[in-house]
Amino acid sequence: MVERDDPDVSRRSVFVDTSAFYALVDRDDQYHDVVQTIYGRLARDRRDLVTTNFVLLELHSLITNRMSAQVATSALFRIDAGETIVVRGTKEDEVHARTILRQYSDKGFSLLDATSFAVMERLGIDTALSFDKHFAQYRWTVLGA
Repeated sequence: MVERDDPDVSRRSVFVDTSAFYALVDRDDQYHDVVQTIYGRLARDRRDLVTTNFVLLELHSLITNRMSAQVATSALFRIDAGETIVVRGTKEDEVHARTILRQYSDKGFSLLDATSFAVMERLGIDTALSFDKHFAQYRWTVLGA
């Protein structure tokens, strides 16, 4: 894991959502094979992978509830050992996320979705690796099913 408060990320960066991380961990997930193929392509293309501390919080909870706490902790350690850039959400990101929720109240975005969108906007990232339809609804280029 590469942890940065304000990384110098480019348009070649890809935001990784909880659903993509989860699909990598759970071999029974319907998107497991798809996400492995996409990850391989991103590595070959030397794309930077970016996520937030909020996504990791949700990921740990999701894996703990669906699999086990041991698997969840192991997943976090694997992310820590990798090259994923983990960006900390700011107070401004949270305020902007609430604005997004009000503006798109018909979409059913979660606060985490909206916070991810706010961080992506702040960093200039326009592509997400996600299996969550909300990323496409908000206007991002989405890698995934």
